[in-house]
Amino acid sequence: MLKLTPASQDRQLTRPPTIGLAIAGGGPLGAIYELGALQALEEAIDGVRMHDLDVYVGVSSGSFLTASLANRITTSQMSRIFMSSPEAEFRFQPELFLRPAVREYFDRAMSVPGVVLDILVEAMRHPERIAHLESIESLSRLIPTGIFDNHSIDDFVAGILARPGRSNDFRNLSARLRIVAVDLETGQAVRFGESGRDHVPISTAVQASAALPGLYPPVEIDGHYFVDGALRRTLHASVALKEGADLLIGINPLVPYDAELDPQVPPDGRSSSRMIKGGLPVVLSQTFRSLIQSRMQVGMAKYQTEFPGSSILLVEPNRNDERMFFTNVFSYSSRNELVDHAYRTTRAELLARADAMESFLEPYELGLNRQILRKERSFTEAMAAEKRYLAPMGNSLARSLDQLDRLLRG
Repeated sequence: MLKLTPASQDRQLTRPPTIGLAIAGGGPLGAIYELGALQALEEAIDGVRMHDLDVYVGVSSGSFLTASLANRITTSQMSRIFMSSPEAEFRFQPELFLRPAVREYFDRAMSVPGVVLDILVEAMRHPERIAHLESIESLSRLIPTGIFDNHSIDDFVAGILARPGRSNDFRNLSARLRIVAVDLETGQAVRFGESGRDHVPISTAVQASAALPGLYPPVEIDGHYFVDGALRRTLHASVALKEGADLLIGINPLVPYDAELDPQVPPDGRSSSRMIKGGLPVVLSQTFRSLIQSRMQVGMAKYQTEFPGSSILLVEPNRNDERMFFTNVFSYSSRNELVDHAYRTTRAELLARADAMESFLEPYELGLNRQILRKERSFTEAMAAEKRYLAPMGNSLARSLDQLDRLLRG
């Protein structure tokens, strides 16, 4: 589903347009959808390369992708890594991100004597509270803040960015990269990469932005603890708009499912039954996605007023996309089918709205490649169409050529 919000003010043509990309979170499933959408956009929009933009904003799983793109790693290169392609320059092992948070468990276990002592002291001072279980509240201190160890996220991203021609330092990038997390103590969004927060390694900022409470422990940075950036806002598109983006491309993988829009579902109530039969995870997923969608709609309406000179292209799954909704958010096993589905769906949407897209892109001297959109091809075929820069020298050369081309065009 494409949502086009054209600028309400004419753009000054004295400089090239500033183009930004904001990618939301959504777990492994969200990242897979985003890769498919990115590949489709890369092919379809003439004059835009997703690894050669001006501003990048990433949240949660989206921060993985923006950190790579800002380092001039192409969508196809990332796809080979995350899809475990034999030609990938890194071996991606999902199980690395599911290791138990042993240190967290150990720290909680070490606090048991102190918690028990506090309960005994409380019981002796106020024995009447035991009947109401008030003193048992102290036991909550023994519950770990996360199930899995997220240091592997930092290590994995740092390894990718350690290759020649790349950097794990915000200050060394030619593009502006902002990774959003939430300060646990204040509840406020923090944008790593901005002045005063650009000394933090990019990989550590990604670890913090992806620290989903309950799944991963909060990440300590400079004496503060940070959690998933999506808890505050979904896309944080305003970050890119405040950075001066004239054209912002946003990708949000999480939308609520609407069975009434699905022609495959008969109007006899069976869709509702399926939603209930899915149990608590499905109910929570629909609730969470509905909240996200509500916040997104409010934000988009607000951006039209606050940033009248900016245009926004928002890419989301269709509301009747049963496959995207009923697949577990943390699923990885069905990644090949899902990324191809996202790729083909986005291409179909772009072609169906080709006239509107061309009008939308024209002020930025960009075009839509209808010819390539009319060609039937898979995501695998799209990846194979790009040259594979596997050696470190090839990666460095590719980036240098991109920068030279950018200077010539500017």
